[in-house]
Amino acid sequence: MEAITDQSRPALARGTRLSTDKETGEPILLFPEGVVHLSPTAHAILQQCDGQATVGSIVAALTAEFEADSALLRSDVVECLTHLQERKLVTLT
Repeated sequence: MEAITDQSRPALARGTRLSTDKETGEPILLFPEGVVHLSPTAHAILQQCDGQATVGSIVAALTAEFEADSALLRSDVVECLTHLQERKLVTLT
């Protein structure tokens, strides 16, 4: 598994897409084998994962949007992406 750095460019894995649960309106991540219900934080992170934005730029954008501590937010972003990378739902370029 590739280590996540500030220069990593995360993207949703092939066949994976963001959606909204039709019954609850909550954000979900759909993939061929199932679905993951997303927290608002995970959803905000994944909306930025287009394969072009770096982890550093994602952290900067979310820090400005949520007026959060960038070190804490970076930790959350890396933890979220690591978990999804382990499940092969996110790739890094």
